[in-house]
Amino acid sequence: MTSLAHQLKRLALPQNAPEVFTRRETISLLFDPKHAATLDKDNFYALGCTGLEELLGIEPAFAEFQETLFGAASVHLERGVQSKEVNQKLDKSISLFLTRLSPYFLLKPALKCLEWLIHRFHIHLYNQDSLIACVLPYHDTKLFVRVIQLLKIDDPTHKWHWLHGLQKPGVPLARGTLLTHCYKDLDFMDFICTMVTKSVKAYSAFVRDGRCAQLRVVFSFYAAAIVPALEAVEKVTDSIVAKLLPYVQLGLKSELVDYKAATYMIVSQLAVKVVMQAELVNTLAVQMSRSLGRGPALTSEGLSCLIVLLQNQKEGVVGPKPFGYLCAVHSLVPSLQTIAASYDVSPLLRYLLPHLIHSVITQNGNYLKTYLPPFICCMLFTLWMFFSLLIGVCRLLLEEYVSCGAELGSDGVSSLNQKIQPVVRLFEHKYPGALDAVLEAHVSEMNSDQQKNLLHQFLSLTMSCGKYQLLADSDTSLMLSLNHPLSSVRNLALDHLKNILASGQEGFDKAFLKDALLERIKDDAPEVVLSALSALQVLVYCSLLQCGGHGCKVCKRCCPCRCAVLKEAVRTLNDSRLSEVNADLRARIIWELLPFLVVTNPELESTEMQLMLCVSEMHLLTKHPLTQGWSDGTNKISGRFRSGSDMCCVLSGDRWWNPVKLDTSTCCYLQLLCRVFDVVVSGAVSKRSFSAVCVGFQEHLSEPEHLFKFLSLLWCYSNNLGDQLEVGVSALLQTRALYVGKALLTTVPSKSLSLLASASSPVVPSLLACLTFGVGEVRRAALAVFQTLSTSVTSSPYSPLMEKLLSVAEELIADPTYLSQVTHHHHAPNELKHFFCFFVSLQSLLSFSVSCPPTHPFLHPPPPSHPQMALSVLLPAVERLLEQFALDPSVFLLDEALLLQLLLEKYNEASAVLLSRDSHSLELFITALRTSSRPYPNIASFQIIALEQITKPFFAALGDEKIQQRILGVLFDLLVVSKNPACSQTISSVFKGIAVDAELVANELTPVDKPRVTGSIQQTRRSKVQPKKAQDVPPEESTVSWPRVTLILELLQHKKKLKRPQMLVPALFNLLSRYVICLELSAEQENVEYTKQLLLSVLLNVCQRLSPQGGPISKDILDEDKFSVELVVQCVRTSSMPQTHHHALLLLGTVAGIFPEKVLHNIMPIFTFMGANIMRLDDTYSFQVISRTVQTVIPALIRMGAVVTRIVQVFVDALPHVPDHRRLPILKQLLDTLGPAHFLWVLLLLLFKQHTSLSATGAEKEAALERDLDFWILVCCGFEVHEQLTSFIKILQFLMTLPRDKEEGKKKKEENVSQLIFSVETHSGKELRHFKFLSMSFMAQLLASSSFVGKVNSLQELQQSLLEENLRYIHTVAQCVEENTDKPTAKFWRALLTKSYDMLDKVNALLPTDTFITVVRGLMGNQLASVRRKAMELLNNRLQQKRKWAEQQVHIDMHIVAFTHCVAKKEEQAINRQTAIYSLKLLCRSFGAGHQEVFLPVLSRMVELVANPEEEKNVMGSALLCVAEVTNTLKALAIPQIHRLMPAILQTLQERKDLLSNEVYLLSAVTALQRTAETLPHFISPYLEATILQVRYPEFAERLSSCPQLAVRLSSLSSTLATKVPPRVLLPTLAKCYGSMNRIGPLMNILKEHIGHLEKEQLTSHQSELTSFFLSALDFRSKHCQGDLEKTAEIEGCVIDCLLAMVMKLSEVTFRPLFFKLFDWCKTEGAAKDRMLTFCRLADSIADRLKGLFVLFAGQLVKPFSDMLRKLNAAQTDEAFFDSEEEEDDDNVSKSCLLLQYILDCLRKIFLYDTQRFLSKERADALLGPLVDQVENMLGGEQVYQTRITQHLVPCVAQFSVAMGDDSQWKVLNYQILLKTRHRGAGVRFSSLLMLLELAGKLKENYMVLLPETIPFLAELMEDECEEVEHQVQKVIREMETVLGEPLQSYF
Repeated sequence: MTSLAHQLKRLALPQNAPEVFTRRETISLLFDPKHAATLDKDNFYALGCTGLEELLGIEPAFAEFQETLFGAASVHLERGVQSKEVNQKLDKSISLFLTRLSPYFLLKPALKCLEWLIHRFHIHLYNQDSLIACVLPYHDTKLFVRVIQLLKIDDPTHKWHWLHGLQKPGVPLARGTLLTHCYKDLDFMDFICTMVTKSVKAYSAFVRDGRCAQLRVVFSFYAAAIVPALEAVEKVTDSIVAKLLPYVQLGLKSELVDYKAATYMIVSQLAVKVVMQAELVNTLAVQMSRSLGRGPALTSEGLSCLIVLLQNQKEGVVGPKPFGYLCAVHSLVPSLQTIAASYDVSPLLRYLLPHLIHSVITQNGNYLKTYLPPFICCMLFTLWMFFSLLIGVCRLLLEEYVSCGAELGSDGVSSLNQKIQPVVRLFEHKYPGALDAVLEAHVSEMNSDQQKNLLHQFLSLTMSCGKYQLLADSDTSLMLSLNHPLSSVRNLALDHLKNILASGQEGFDKAFLKDALLERIKDDAPEVVLSALSALQVLVYCSLLQCGGHGCKVCKRCCPCRCAVLKEAVRTLNDSRLSEVNADLRARIIWELLPFLVVTNPELESTEMQLMLCVSEMHLLTKHPLTQGWSDGTNKISGRFRSGSDMCCVLSGDRWWNPVKLDTSTCCYLQLLCRVFDVVVSGAVSKRSFSAVCVGFQEHLSEPEHLFKFLSLLWCYSNNLGDQLEVGVSALLQTRALYVGKALLTTVPSKSLSLLASASSPVVPSLLACLTFGVGEVRRAALAVFQTLSTSVTSSPYSPLMEKLLSVAEELIADPTYLSQVTHHHHAPNELKHFFCFFVSLQSLLSFSVSCPPTHPFLHPPPPSHPQMALSVLLPAVERLLEQFALDPSVFLLDEALLLQLLLEKYNEASAVLLSRDSHSLELFITALRTSSRPYPNIASFQIIALEQITKPFFAALGDEKIQQRILGVLFDLLVVSKNPACSQTISSVFKGIAVDAELVANELTPVDKPRVTGSIQQTRRSKVQPKKAQDVPPEESTVSWPRVTLILELLQHKKKLKRPQMLVPALFNLLSRYVICLELSAEQENVEYTKQLLLSVLLNVCQRLSPQGGPISKDILDEDKFSVELVVQCVRTSSMPQTHHHALLLLGTVAGIFPEKVLHNIMPIFTFMGANIMRLDDTYSFQVISRTVQTVIPALIRMGAVVTRIVQVFVDALPHVPDHRRLPILKQLLDTLGPAHFLWVLLLLLFKQHTSLSATGAEKEAALERDLDFWILVCCGFEVHEQLTSFIKILQFLMTLPRDKEEGKKKKEENVSQLIFSVETHSGKELRHFKFLSMSFMAQLLASSSFVGKVNSLQELQQSLLEENLRYIHTVAQCVEENTDKPTAKFWRALLTKSYDMLDKVNALLPTDTFITVVRGLMGNQLASVRRKAMELLNNRLQQKRKWAEQQVHIDMHIVAFTHCVAKKEEQAINRQTAIYSLKLLCRSFGAGHQEVFLPVLSRMVELVANPEEEKNVMGSALLCVAEVTNTLKALAIPQIHRLMPAILQTLQERKDLLSNEVYLLSAVTALQRTAETLPHFISPYLEATILQVRYPEFAERLSSCPQLAVRLSSLSSTLATKVPPRVLLPTLAKCYGSMNRIGPLMNILKEHIGHLEKEQLTSHQSELTSFFLSALDFRSKHCQGDLEKTAEIEGCVIDCLLAMVMKLSEVTFRPLFFKLFDWCKTEGAAKDRMLTFCRLADSIADRLKGLFVLFAGQLVKPFSDMLRKLNAAQTDEAFFDSEEEEDDDNVSKSCLLLQYILDCLRKIFLYDTQRFLSKERADALLGPLVDQVENMLGGEQVYQTRITQHLVPCVAQFSVAMGDDSQWKVLNYQILLKTRHRGAGVRFSSLLMLLELAGKLKENYMVLLPETIPFLAELMEDECEEVEHQVQKVIREMETVLGEPLQSYF
């Protein structure tokens, strides 16, 4: 490309690019370029908006781009024609959007948004950097490549040209390429770092608790790019460090946890790669240490980073500043401890510990005194350190101590000792070696006496200071004397130690004493060793224990020339206390001493003989079995042990030397042989001893048979389950023994070889055991022995086996479990011959296995290919083991038990056929089943093992039913005789798992003398059981084993895998018939009830199996005649056990679905029993049975009329015995079956009759009635409404048929339904009356119940019928009332009539409206007053219900008004009149709005009643309420009555006595007044003043708390007057009312609300009038205070609130003159000073409401407020501001305090809301002094002063400083406050500190410029004489540190 082309290209603009204008192809991220060219901008815009909406659902941060980048205006925006400013703003917005989009780039919505930005704003041309920054974290994805392909970066000079190679192939950017470019191109590295900072800035508003989930992607990429790049670069240059350093510092200062973590990783990598300058390392360490103190997060990570930095940089370059920050980290030590568990923390400790030591020695501050010593102790105690580091720390501690002690006096040294003693002792306890090494090195360096003295003082700080004491004889310390070159000095030191031990001197560590003595035992000088041994005897018992091993070493190490030392050592070891130590130590001592019993020099005078005699007499050796009797001499030693030939003779009769069966002496002998053999093969003795041992070994095992028995013992000893010989045969020893055996086989004669390979020899079984060993070399050695034996022996029963084993040698060596698979490979038919030979070998092996149990691994799976033959081979072994176990289980070995277990497991599915062919195998299996003893606790009994073999496949594989029957019989027999729960449980599990033919089980249930059940289905019919002829059946109980039957039935109860279950039915019924006979013949029926229940349960199980759905079944399966329903019913009737009833009924319920006809014939006995018994024994099962029985049988009985009534009667009679929770479901089920519409009334009447028969009286009767009524209602509500109404009609009809009394009833011979329901002949007259009354009461109560009413719908015909029947019955009862007036039953008939009327009320409530109105009109014309009142009450109830009335109904109701009006006449009773007035009120409320003219006479009549003072008060109260309602309804039509109405109401309110005594009357009057004023506000002006005065009456106020409604009405009246009366009328009236001083508050409330409703024009026209009123009202304090400040403040507050309501409606123009007028009003000459107090309070309130607007008018207040502050300062003037003589001095002081408080609060609000620079320099100077001087103002006393300071003055001054905003003025203010800290009063100094702290809190970091002049004053106050001031200074300093973020301790 030419230079001209380059220039043109640089001049080209993105908007002129050809791809912007072409429409053939369009750049697109989501679409193909050609397809994208077919889409218009609306499509892209819709796509982008959709993506943005989806993003908003994920991240709300994108909301700000809805109106910019994705707004409607952006559709037509073209960047190319926009100005530079617009494009810059657009670039900024796009960059922010792409930065926020980066975490969501892979999401589909983000791609949609990018598509819009690419299409509309061409970000791939204009914003390439921002786009790449958005997608760069995803550089390894295909989407990244897709974005790169959009860019035009083919120019080699382009910034991103290095990505050009990705565009064509479309492969993602390799990570290595990215990292390489990162460290080669530092601009790209800067780009990545800048990308992080931009992302942090973009999401800064979304950071919560130092975390931001949106930034995780960026931080991860940042760390994943920079850290590997630094690692990959060969050399980190200064340029790279300089490029990264600013971003590293930003990351360390950041509050984002992830950002900080990434920075830690970068710093760590920098520290590893490059050695930085000292200043840079120090800076990084300071910043990291400071970041650790900013929060608990990443403490461990930050410390790890700091450790890496210190570890890889030069030492000593980090200054002391990080040490201070690290000490402030609370979790420093725990975090270091966690790091130290995995990494080396010594670099950080190497930096920290010197500073800590120096701080501990030289500290001065109180905080450090208490903090550092525990801190260093905690660090030293919890952290592990290198010895070199410990040496350095100890040396530094000693040097610092000596250096500091030289400068301090004796007192200083004592204080220093007390301070560092815990540290020194911790060093000594934790690291004694390091401390000792340092002390020893410094002893020689101490030259001066002072240094030596300090060294000794330092030594005195240790716990074991005694070892450094100087000995007088040697002039050196005890520790050095013990290690002195001269033996005499060491001896003197040991004597000194003995004296210390004897005297118990303190200052010596017991460990030091013990170690010193044990070290001296190793001394070369005999006299030193003797002294050490004697000192050890003085030492405590615990030390003596450890000297045992050392004493043995002394004996072994001492030469013969030191016999005395040897004897002394033996005497030390002979201490009796050594017998109490653990067995391991005793055994160790004995084995160490045994060589001394071997004597090579027989002369008695020799050292060996003397030492042997001395050792043989030791207490430990005399008790050991091997060395008992050695003390008797050498001749007795040989006599004590058996010779080898004798012992071998003893063992020669055993085929196998089994240690378990040998006695103790033999075991000891074998143990000694094993140890000797170990010595022989390992060569661990001298040559001479080795020869002697070998000779002895050959003498003991001279015969090859004995030798190989011994070797066999060693070969398989590791397979033993115990360690009887107490020797550890390792794999090495076992391998050596095998190779020894192999070598010996080559030397054994052929005859002996044949014997060794015979079936009686243990060689082959032992070698087989070795083949299962886990170590491969052992298996290899065993095969080598097999190879030698197989080669040498040709005729052996084991030859086939050995041949097979050698053929698979490689497999056996590789796999220790392969031995068990050897038989598995003999599967091919052509190898059958070899297979039989192999089993012959196996049989020989098994013949030996009984006495050689370790061979049982050979029997483990996999199974052989011919399991039957394998089992037949194993049977002899099974038989022998079972016989052996039966003879004496106590001697049965564990190995034998395990072998027998493995043999029994061979009874499986594959070998089961053998039981049918070989009776011997069956008998052995049955013998095992009957072997119940348990051989060992950890092994199950053989019975359980055999039972577990009976699985479903095993039982099915038996094939022969006889064998199955035999095994099944054995199982049942075992179940009977076994007392082991585990056995019973196992049998149950076995029976449950196997599939059994029911015929086999039936045979077990059939009596012995009866024929077994056959499989034929056609059987003879069983004769029906005749209960009354039980004697015809011969008793056969003797032939049945009932316990066995019971156990079998228990197993069958839940048996599922049962074939042909119907075969059990005859046998089960046979057993059941026997039980029924048994029960009838015997009185002891409890013993057999359980079995009967089991029989019924099994029968139920069979029925359910035969018919799972409960339907009929085919006769081919089960004939109906085989199932005896009569027998089941008889079981129910004859049994008294509830569980039997349940099982029988459950069975009947199931059978009812299978054989319904048969059950139907027996239904009556069932129901008879149910009524008599079952309901009293209710549970879930019986209820289900009853339900199913009722559902099945009852429909067939519905046609039998009377019978159904009797069934219902049975249920009702049984109901009292049914639990409460069951009664309702039972009756509901019964009636659902019968039909509630036909039989619900019968059930209810029967329930009523039952209740009348109760004999309870009094409270019990009432409770029973209430309980029964609730239950009857629940019964009825379970059915539909029409069914209930129908039942009510039938009940009323039935009641009409009953006679009026018992005498009128005629006896009837025929029994009909009426007689069944209620028989007059069988009940008394009282019960008859009670029955009638109870029926009516129930119906009335049900009609009113919510559950009934809620279901009622349009059932007009039934309702009409019910009403007719009710009226007919009321007529009948009314006649009875007249006829029985003089009779005793008159009271009953009246009560019954009342109940009838009550029911009528309830029926009326259900009536349609038209019918209801007709009925009410008729009743209101009745002659009886009570009837008329009842009619009106019914009407009121109906009117109170909110319902819609038809127009025709309303017209009819208007006629009722006339009737009601007539009732309200004077001649009527008062209660009736009151009810009538209430009815008129409700009628007016409901219909008055549409028929106003009808109620005009009503209003006139009510006004007359109100105006009549003699009227009864309750009637007048109702009239007032009616007046209120009618007036509110009539509105303007009530104006003619206003002149009569208002005086009457006001006159009523003036009658205080009557009002206050009758709360309802008072409330009625106030309500009438309020509603009248609300309705006619423009016509009550003549009565307005009187009305307002009524609101203000104090008597009413006293009743407000007790009557909330009165308060509501009075408030509503006030609101009505304030809002509806015009201002021209109300304002003059209020001014008049203000003259009365009683209760101004309500008056102000009316005015306040009135002003709030005034329009602007109205307010302007009445402003002058209102201003005059307020000026008068504000003068209340100066004119009417009278010393009551609280009341005055309350009234004044009301006036000010009212005035504020007007102020808030004024403009600036209208408020300014009002404010100045008020200001002039308070400053008027001669006016009371109380006006100033009122004005200041008003100004404070106005400032609070107007906020910043008030500042415009506050300029005039600065000078007056400043002057008043001076005048009110008691510290500057003695004159009181308020000096009124009329008031007491306390009141004057209180007013002064109030004035001061209002001024300060007003000024604070002015400063708070100042935004216009109100505080100029002049104003600030005017206020500064007076305000600060108020600190000294003690006006009002201490408590008032403190409150004023904390709540008013301090906030005011603080806000004053903020409003000034000038540091020069801040300095003046601060200095003035600081001067107050030097005031002589402690309270003033304390207050000054409070003000100073608040000032610093407001100014925050701006206060730093004031800090230098503040520090000296605070330093003075730190030593203040007042303790409170001193504490407050400390608090101020801490708070300032928090506010300023800098520590201030360094300034003091």
